[in-house]
Amino acid sequence: MEEKKNKDIIDLRELWKKVKERKRLFLITLPVTFVLSCLYIICFPRYYDTDVKLAPEMENSMSGGTLGSLAASFGFDLSNMESSDAISPMLYPDLMEDNGFVSKFFDFKVVSADGTINTNYHEYLQKLQKHPWWDSVIDWIKTLLPKKEEQLVTGAGGDGQYNPYILSRRENGLIKKIQDNVQFSMDKKTGVITINVRDQDKLICKTVADSVCSLLQQFITDYRTNKARNDLKYYTKLASDAKHDYERARQLYGSYSDRNMDVVLESYRAKQEDLENDMQLKFNTYTAMQTQLQQAKAKVQERTPAFTLLKGASVPIRPTGPKRMIFVIGMVFLAFFATIAWILKDELKKTI
Repeated sequence: MEEKKNKDIIDLRELWKKVKERKRLFLITLPVTFVLSCLYIICFPRYYDTDVKLAPEMENSMSGGTLGSLAASFGFDLSNMESSDAISPMLYPDLMEDNGFVSKFFDFKVVSADGTINTNYHEYLQKLQKHPWWDSVIDWIKTLLPKKEEQLVTGAGGDGQYNPYILSRRENGLIKKIQDNVQFSMDKKTGVITINVRDQDKLICKTVADSVCSLLQQFITDYRTNKARNDLKYYTKLASDAKHDYERARQLYGSYSDRNMDVVLESYRAKQEDLENDMQLKFNTYTAMQTQLQQAKAKVQERTPAFTLLKGASVPIRPTGPKRMIFVIGMVFLAFFATIAWILKDELKKTI
C-alpha cells in the first residue's frame, strides 16, 4: 500500500531534470511557433473602432420622477410603457436586423485615409476589402466547382425595382458583414443610443459612423412625425379645395351682382342673397381649414424630436485589432507548455 502511494507522488526534481535534458527541443518548437504565429496573424488586416453617442428627445411622462428613477435602477423604463409610440426607443437597436434599413448603408459615400478609395459603401465592401491570402485561394477553388444558378435576381421585386428583402447570396453576405461591423446599443437608464462601427480604414470608420447616426436620426424623425405629416398633407388638400370653392363662389356672386345691379325684383334679390350666403359659408370653411392647416404645421414641428450629440465619431489613432503581439506571445506560451507536456507525457500517464 505504501509503495503504491510512493508511486503516486510526483518528484518535481525528476521532472525538471527530464525537461532540462530535452531543452534543445524548446530551441526548435518555440522559434518555429513564433515565426508561424507571426506569419499567420500578419495576414489578418488591421481594423479600427469608433463610436457615436446620441440622446434623442423623449416624450414627457409622469414616470420621470422618483418612481421612474427607482424602476430604472432595476432595469425597467416606465417612460417606454407610457409612450404613445408603437415603437419603443428600446427597440431602435433592433433596426440593424432589418434588411430594408441596413441596405440604405450601401449608398454611403466613403473615402479612405490615403485617398486611394473614393466610392460608395457597397462597392467598398464588395471589392475593396482586405482579406487573408487563403480566402483568395478558397474563392478560386469555389470558381472551379459547379455553381447552382440563383433563381432570384439580386434585389429584384415584382415591379423590377430594388427589393432589399429579395437578395442573392453575395448581397446577403454584405448585409451580414454590415450587421457585424455596425452595432447599436441603448442605455435603459439614460436612453442614450451608442453606435459602434468597425472598419479596416480609420477615416471610413468615422464616415460610416456619422452616416449611420444621420440615418438613424432621419428614421426616428420620420417615424415620430409620420402621422403629423399625413395630417398636414390631408389638411393642405382640404384648405386648397376650400380656397378653390370660395373663389368660385365669390366669382359667381360678383358676376351675378354686376349683371343685376339695377334690378329690383325680389326673385333677383333672393338669388343674390343665396349666392352671398353660399360665398360666406365657403369663406368660413376656408378660414376653418386654414386654421387646421396651421395647427397641423405646428404639430409636425412639435412631434419633430431634437437630438443631442453627446459624443461624435472621431478618427481612431490606433487600430483596435488584431492584437498581434498578444497573439504571438500567447501562442509561444502555449507551445512552451505543450512541449513540456509532450516531454513528460509518460510520467503524466503514470499519474492518471
